[in-house]
Amino acid sequence: MDLLGKNRMLILLFIGVFMGSLDIGIVGPALPGIQVYFGVNERAVSWIFTIYILFFMIGTPLMAKLSDIYGRKSIYILDVFIFAVGSLITVTSFSFEMLLLGRAVQGIGAGGIFPVANAFIGDTFPPESRGSALGILSSVWGLSGVLGPVLGGLLLSYGWQWLFIINLPIAAAVIIGSSKILPKTARNEDVKFDWYGITVLSVLVAALAYGVNQIDTTNVIGSLTSISVLPFLLTAVVLLPVLWKVEKSAADPVIQVDLFKSREVKLITSISVGTGLCQAATVFVPALAVVALSLSTPMASLMVLPLVLAMAVGAPIIGKLLDKFGSRNIMFVGTFILVIGLFLIGLFANSFYLFIFAGILMGIGMSTDIGSPPRYIMLVESPPKERAAGQALINVNSSAGQLIGGALIGAVIGSLGGKIGGYESAYILIAFVAIFMVILCIGLKNKKEQLETMKRNFDT
Repeated sequence: MDLLGKNRMLILLFIGVFMGSLDIGIVGPALPGIQVYFGVNERAVSWIFTIYILFFMIGTPLMAKLSDIYGRKSIYILDVFIFAVGSLITVTSFSFEMLLLGRAVQGIGAGGIFPVANAFIGDTFPPESRGSALGILSSVWGLSGVLGPVLGGLLLSYGWQWLFIINLPIAAAVIIGSSKILPKTARNEDVKFDWYGITVLSVLVAALAYGVNQIDTTNVIGSLTSISVLPFLLTAVVLLPVLWKVEKSAADPVIQVDLFKSREVKLITSISVGTGLCQAATVFVPALAVVALSLSTPMASLMVLPLVLAMAVGAPIIGKLLDKFGSRNIMFVGTFILVIGLFLIGLFANSFYLFIFAGILMGIGMSTDIGSPPRYIMLVESPPKERAAGQALINVNSSAGQLIGGALIGAVIGSLGGKIGGYESAYILIAFVAIFMVILCIGLKNKKEQLETMKRNFDT
């Protein structure tokens, strides 16, 4: 494929990933309206977010493995189509349960779009330009973080349904463009699909999501032992070794546990869990601004802009630096910057300018840990036929971190009465998580070792 063809493909993949990531933040401004429209409480309406992330976690390894078996192009088009069907169900919802069904279907499609798009980069782009290409794709998270709430607020005046109607023409354009632009990739239909693995994974993450969602942040200890929390968390814990055993014995597992033979994979997937916890912390930035700076809710929502703009600008720059300096150096520096930002916002949140500066530092750090470096590392460690499955591991771990992080941070804040001290304690706690991530970064391979691994995986 020539340079023009690669650029056209990159634009197409960018639009698809942007569409999927946009639907995480775009519903934020609509939640009060949707709550009133369907007459549900706050805990129920939170499932609009949770169920999307839950099925995103399920769809990620499922669709990644299907793309390894049946080829990237057909599965990428299928992912976008499923996302569009979910959007249509959501738009036409006549009950809250139907709305959640639509969000679940959306999550399955979106879960496949990102790892398959990254695998396309690994299949098509030469090693020296993969970092830049992955950086461009990764910048979509910062961009969607900025545009999602803004676009949601603009469309909301026409009705909350328009937040999802906008997906339909975009999805149609991506499907048509994909059929013409994306290159065909090899199929491997001799492999049997791991239905046992995907079933155990689905039950595990569903139990985890429900149990975490039911935790009462004003009575953490009591709620953890309640019938609505404890059985579900225990189910998730019990199913974790079951999932490992099932995947170890599967002929072609949906989660490539063999990748964990690599020390590098163990490190980067552990870092991804921490990244999810840090992502969850960014959700509470506007609420902290209300408490610490006495801002109105609309003004407080703008305090997240320095963070998301830093992510949007930082991701492609980090991608270019990645090709030059290697992933270990970039991960170490970026995560260390994240640590500084988290401590600043935890200790000096009542200072307007330090609040903004902390947001910028957090955005730079998050663009490193969410962006191209971890995905580049996984591409290096994954044999060509397992590239999408490797990308799926990162998404699953970071999504699990988000689910756990949201509950953990909410519990800390709630246990201290929602006062500024609760927010400060929560951010300092996450800062120590980020310190552990920095330590893990030290153990990553240097650039020379990565090139040797890449050559070995290509030769096998």
